[in-house]
Amino acid sequence: MKFNHLAASLLLLLSISAQAQTPAPAVKPAAPAVKMPPQPPDVAAQKYGPDGKVNPGFAAAHERFVKIAQEGKAQLVFLGDSITAGWGSKKEIWDKAFGQYTPANFGIGGDRTQHVLWRITNGELDGIKPKAAVLMIGTNNVSTDTAEGIAKGVTVIVETIRAKQPQAKILLLAVFPRGEKATPNPGRDKLKQVNAIIAKLDDGKNIHFLDIGDKFLQPDGSLTKEIMPDFLHLSAAGYQIWADAISPKLAELMK
Repeated sequence: MKFNHLAASLLLLLSISAQAQTPAPAVKPAAPAVKMPPQPPDVAAQKYGPDGKVNPGFAAAHERFVKIAQEGKAQLVFLGDSITAGWGSKKEIWDKAFGQYTPANFGIGGDRTQHVLWRITNGELDGIKPKAAVLMIGTNNVSTDTAEGIAKGVTVIVETIRAKQPQAKILLLAVFPRGEKATPNPGRDKLKQVNAIIAKLDDGKNIHFLDIGDKFLQPDGSLTKEIMPDFLHLSAAGYQIWADAISPKLAELMK
């Protein structure tokens, strides 16, 4: 009887030991991100996600902007990335500064020059005849492209706006400064190079370059969280500075 009990105990221990050594079922690894080919900053391209498919937010915003364009009402168009898109949450400042011009905000977060170029060649400038367009784009290209490449992308956008909307005056803004300190700041340095190149697009007639970047800076060249909470995107105070800085020129261009 004792032997049977001992044998049963040994069998139970062996069973538990065997179960402990049995490897757990392998966890299926996540699908690797699709490696997309590089996007030149001056060649129109849609924005893709890590799955290799068109970013749904980008697609939805673009479709919405095309419908706004097709309504044919907008007289002033803003084109850009998340910094431009941010006007959407500053409606009071936007309406007071630009409401009289029947404005349309075509800004999409994360956009680079190639994405804005794709959008305006695929419907966002069709169906409307705006008097002016405000363009500020390029900061999202900093990590992947040279200053010359970014400037080339901006140049092609300007040329495309001119071709599709020859009556529209273009207010080309220098890309805003980014990063808390003036130095060392490679990103800001690269954007200064971009701005120096695109400034030459100003022809005094149809294309007007305006650099308002210094208005966001402290005397030592730094940015504050009161103006740019993350040292890239603007606060309400930052948007008010933007509105005040371009309003006189816009009034001239919208006549």
